[in-house]
Amino acid sequence: MSMNQEIARRFADAAAILEITGANAFRVNAVTKVARLLEEMPEDIGAIADDPKALARIDGIGKSSAEKISEYAETGTIEDFDVLRASIPAGLIDVLALPGLGPKTVGLLWKKGDVTDVETLEAKIDAGELTAIPRMGKKTLDNIKDAIEFSRRSAGRIRLGDAMPLAERLVESISAAEGVTRIAYAGSLRRGRETIGDIDILAAADAPESATEALTSLPDVEKILLSGATKTSVRLEQGVQVDLRIVPESIFGAALMYFTGSKEHNVMLRERAIQRGMRLNEYGLFEDDGEKEPPQNRGMRPVAAETEQAIYEALELKPTPPELREEIQAETDHVAEDLITLESVKAELHAHTKASDGTMTLEELIQQARSRGFHTLAVTDHSKSSVQANGLSVERLLEHIDAIHDANARHDDINVLAGSEVDILADGSLDYPDDVLAKLDWVIASPHSSLRQDPDKATRRLLRAIEHPLVHAIGHPTGRLINEREGLSPDMARLLEAALEHDTALELNANPWRLDLRDRHVRMAQEAGVMVTVDTDAHGPSDFDLLRYGVMTARRGGLGSALCPNCWTEGKLLSWIRSKR
Repeated sequence: MSMNQEIARRFADAAAILEITGANAFRVNAVTKVARLLEEMPEDIGAIADDPKALARIDGIGKSSAEKISEYAETGTIEDFDVLRASIPAGLIDVLALPGLGPKTVGLLWKKGDVTDVETLEAKIDAGELTAIPRMGKKTLDNIKDAIEFSRRSAGRIRLGDAMPLAERLVESISAAEGVTRIAYAGSLRRGRETIGDIDILAAADAPESATEALTSLPDVEKILLSGATKTSVRLEQGVQVDLRIVPESIFGAALMYFTGSKEHNVMLRERAIQRGMRLNEYGLFEDDGEKEPPQNRGMRPVAAETEQAIYEALELKPTPPELREEIQAETDHVAEDLITLESVKAELHAHTKASDGTMTLEELIQQARSRGFHTLAVTDHSKSSVQANGLSVERLLEHIDAIHDANARHDDINVLAGSEVDILADGSLDYPDDVLAKLDWVIASPHSSLRQDPDKATRRLLRAIEHPLVHAIGHPTGRLINEREGLSPDMARLLEAALEHDTALELNANPWRLDLRDRHVRMAQEAGVMVTVDTDAHGPSDFDLLRYGVMTARRGGLGSALCPNCWTEGKLLSWIRSKR
C-alpha cells in the first residue's frame, strides 16, 4: 500500500469515528475531503510529507491536516487520530459499514445497547437485548440482521466489468416499461470507477408505478428495500443494491448531473452558480431571488434542467465528461481536446491465440480484429517462463513468427504483427535473448511473477525493461488484480521519466480485473507526455468487448489520442514500431 493510501485510510477512519461520536458536520466533511484527495492524488505525498508548508499549499489540505500528514511520514502514526480511535471500540467502524446503518444509529447502539462490533450486535439482536432502545423495533432489528448477512455475502465493491453489464440489463428492462421516456445509469458506474458499491438508475416516466414494477418484478430481485413514487431500492441475488429514482423529464439533465456526482464536482458547479447569481440543485439551475425556500418549491422555472449540456452552457463551461468529474474539479480547459473514445481506437497490441493460453486460432483472432475495424493487430502469445500459460519455447516462438508473417502476407486489409508478451523476470531481465527478441515485430514486456517485491526492487526491475532497446511497451505494469491482488508498487514517476527518454509505452490493460495502469497513473503519463497503449489482452472473442473498460479508465486519466498508439494512423503506428528495430 502506498503512503497516499495509508494516510488516506487513517483520515477516512477518523472521519467515521467523528461521525459515530457526533462531531460537528463541518469537521467530518473536512477530514473526509482530505482522505478522498489523498486517495486520488497521483503524486507520491511522501515526496513533500516532511514539509507542512508545501502540503498546506495543496488545495484541500489545511494547516492541521498538513501537520498530521508530516507526523505520519516521520513517526508512522498520527497521535490525534490514535486518541480518537481509542475513544470508541474498534469494531464500531465495521458496524458503520453495514448497509443502512448511519452514524447516529451506530452511536445509539453503542451508547444505549453496549454494541461494540458486528459480532456483539448480532448476538444482542438474537438475544432480544436491543428492543428497549428507541427506534429499535422488530422490523428495524430484522433489517439490521439482514444487513449483517448481506454484508458477509457481498463484502467489498464489485468490479466495473461486473457492474456495467448488470446495469445495462436493468436499464433495458426498465426502459421497456410503459411511460418511460428517458433512462440512464448514474453514480460511480457512469464515472467509470474501477469498483462499484451500488447501481444508481435514473428514469423519467409518465407512469412511475410501471417503472417501479419493472424493477421490483425482476426474477433476480432478492429483497425490496424501499418502494415509493420517486425512489425504489432493491437488493439483487448478485449481492448488489440498485436504487431507481424517477423524475419528470423536464429536469432529467439536472437530476442526472446530481446523481452522477462526484460530490466535489457538484460542489464546484454549485459554487460557480452562486458566483453568477444562481442556484443549482437536482431540480435545475435557477435564478437566485434571495429567498431561503428552494426555488422548485415556489414554482420557479429553471434556467436549465432538461440536459446536462444546457446546465454547463448556462454556467459558461464546456461539458465535463462523466469519467472526469472526480479528477477535474474546476474549469474544464484541462480536458484534452482529443480525449480518447472507443471509436478512436484502431489497433489491438496485446492478444493471445491457442499457441499459448488463448482460445482462438490465429485466423480467428485476425477475424475478430478485422470485425472491430482495426488496421493493426499484434499477436502476443506468452514467453517460455509462463509455464502455466503454455508459454512458447524459443523453437515454438520461431515457428509462430513464421506463421504470423505468412498470415500477414495473406491479409492485405490488416497488419498482423509477430509479437510476444515477454515475461519481465524478477531481476528485470527478459525471458528471451536479444537475438530472438530482434526477430519479433512487437515486444510487450510484462511482470507475471514476484509481484510482492518491495517498491525499490520493483522500480529497478521495470526500469530495466523500459530501457531495453527492443521493448515497445510494458504490459500491465503493476500486475495487480482488482479485489484480489495489490501487485507491485513501483515509483511511477521514475518509470515515466525513463519511458519518455526511451520512447517506451506503458500499457493500460483493459481487462476489468486489471485496469492496469490505474487511472491516476494514466493521468501522470498524460501530463508527462508518455505514451499509453490501451489493449484488451484478448484470450477469447468476447474479450475484445472489454476495450470499453480500458477506454473509460483512460478517459478518467485524461488520455488524449495523441499519446495512445492504438489511436494512431496505420503509418504513424508502424513507423514508431519499426523505429525500435
